[in-house]
Amino acid sequence: MDIKGGGNLETSSHRVLVVEDSEPFRKFVCSALEKRPELQIVGEVSDGLEAVQKAEALHPDLILLDIGLPSLNGIEAARRICKLSPESKILFLSQECSVDLVQEALCAGAHGYVVKSDAGRELLEGVNAVLRGVQFVGRRFSGHDFVAASREGASQDLQGVSSLPQLQRNMEIAHRHDVGFYSDNATLLDDLTRFIGAALSGGNAAIAVATESHRNGLLLRLQAHGVDIAAAIEQGRYISVDAADALSAFMNNGMPDPMRFSELLRNLISNAANAGGKGRVAVFGECVHLLWAQGNPEATIRLEGLWNEEVVSKYNVDVLCGYSLGSVQGGMDSYVYQRICEEHSAVHSR
Repeated sequence: MDIKGGGNLETSSHRVLVVEDSEPFRKFVCSALEKRPELQIVGEVSDGLEAVQKAEALHPDLILLDIGLPSLNGIEAARRICKLSPESKILFLSQECSVDLVQEALCAGAHGYVVKSDAGRELLEGVNAVLRGVQFVGRRFSGHDFVAASREGASQDLQGVSSLPQLQRNMEIAHRHDVGFYSDNATLLDDLTRFIGAALSGGNAAIAVATESHRNGLLLRLQAHGVDIAAAIEQGRYISVDAADALSAFMNNGMPDPMRFSELLRNLISNAANAGGKGRVAVFGECVHLLWAQGNPEATIRLEGLWNEEVVSKYNVDVLCGYSLGSVQGGMDSYVYQRICEEHSAVHSR
């Protein structure tokens, strides 16, 4: 059941615990909540086990809870919280778009579910609804009839109903245009290796538009994982492009030129798809990171939009955009982070 949560909260204060391991997204959430004087943030944690402990200690009115957390995943954390602080309402904020996972979250005792990339539009609406005792599920799930567990039922042990392996399978569902925010180069290369390696191992093609250091690191990791990258290059199934060179090819007066961008990607994707036996192409793009690191957020957001308009909507591709947050002092502004998330179907923070 998808119930829209309009209207205002009562003027009394509502105590909120924010549980999120991605610092930029946590800052965005807290910034949005702080605009509402009736919402009082009583704690911020980045670990599932710590979330359970804080919930027991603070008994907040509302807990905003991620799923992919260290130590203890959000689904299991929700079950434990329902036992220890049954009066606390839980609203999941997750990058995952699986209908099965939404149902699992509600059965764990949550009152609502919002996908992170939709949070700019639906976060406060969901908070309003959940604090009123109304179930809220994001609009992208419209048409699905979700059934939530009672709080009593959610507080019982549900061993056998849901398991971590099933949760992991749900979290591995592919999306057409993902974004990854990475704390360091090692985590970026880990995800990039899985993304490109899965495509090549499955007989598809892949394109990496990345910095020289990341392209070199990717080659070494692919070889270490047993991918015959030399054959893929010779066949034309793997194409490597320097991100700075790509930027110079389509930037015009500080902004990406749609025609130049479209022509560049059309040629790259066409060549890769023709070489790949199955016609599907995995594309990693790091130009957006370079623009952001150069202090040009407007161009960054516009380029993310062009990926949707000129690539995702037109070609048989899976796109991953990568940002190395640890390489830029000061981190990413919460507004820019929100706008970037809104351009993607899934958000990953490592």
